[in-house]
Amino acid sequence: MFHDITLKELLKKQHSENHTIIDVRSPKEYNETTIPGSINIPVFTDEERAEVGTLYKQVGKKEAKERGLEIMSAKLPEFIAKFRQIDTPKTVFCWRGGMRSKTAATLVDLMGIDVNRLQGGVRAYRQWVVAELEKAEFPPDLVVLNGNTGTGKTKLLHQLADKGYPVIDLEGMAAHRGSIFGHIGLEPNIQKEFESQLIQVMHKFRNAPFVLMEGESKRIGKVTMPEFLFHKKEQSIQLFINLPMEQRIRNILDDYQPWNEPDKFIEAFDRIKKRIHTPIAKQINDDLKRGNYHHVIQLLLAYYYDPRYEHMAGKYPQDKTKALDAANMGDAAIQIESKLLEMYPREVKSV
Repeated sequence: MFHDITLKELLKKQHSENHTIIDVRSPKEYNETTIPGSINIPVFTDEERAEVGTLYKQVGKKEAKERGLEIMSAKLPEFIAKFRQIDTPKTVFCWRGGMRSKTAATLVDLMGIDVNRLQGGVRAYRQWVVAELEKAEFPPDLVVLNGNTGTGKTKLLHQLADKGYPVIDLEGMAAHRGSIFGHIGLEPNIQKEFESQLIQVMHKFRNAPFVLMEGESKRIGKVTMPEFLFHKKEQSIQLFINLPMEQRIRNILDDYQPWNEPDKFIEAFDRIKKRIHTPIAKQINDDLKRGNYHHVIQLLLAYYYDPRYEHMAGKYPQDKTKALDAANMGDAAIQIESKLLEMYPREVKSV
């Protein structure tokens, strides 16, 4: 017989052993929000879930269960085979620890595969996330990478994370680059998914002496940073990265690759062109249509992003800001590590 476990027990297992957690909800539910680190082995596809749900509402519970059993029976060998491929301890969950996770756990248990079921499902995890965020606690110092658009802050954070530095990648968790064009080529996350990922990282680094993050606005795409974290970020050390204009343009082109989805860039520009002097806005629009993206970026930086950044940068106290004038991305990375070594000599030497 499968075992029911609490969320507290699951979190302990995740930290102490190589444990696989399996979301048996539909792909659409899984893609909207799940427990970070889980994989998706759905009991029903999106279409099957809709069909069973409609039967439940319009006909009755008995008929819905019978149809669900019929659907599940047809794909049982494939379903079981996916569980057999996992050679670690396993826990399944659904929305609230109901029929889907019970069905999945029962079936795999009958086939001789050990499995746990999470009590309360994703809902229990969501309640835990909300409670943790309401504590408004994150002890480590924050070191914020700031700078004009195109200075490669996210790329630098990734490089530092690869070297073992503690990093919170807010844009990665939001699945949005933080600009008016930031959603293009991505599928932005909803608030629940963002918070789920954020609390996991905060717990991971809660005993670190410092954590690196980017100088984001409070709102990033579809999500909003918790007020306490945003306030702490604003009061923390800001490392302002300065790069030559040409390097910044190359960074943006490498990151966004506007030639892959030109229509979406034109559509996004339409939302801000009223904020730019009319002749310049017309030139940008013409360049977008011609595919002259290098000039588009140059004009956007000079007439839209840089003026906004200069206004924002002036709000930080001088004793909290440190300028890093770099010739290129490699130079910027070296200077950041040097500054961290200066501020946290013992901790950085152990990284």
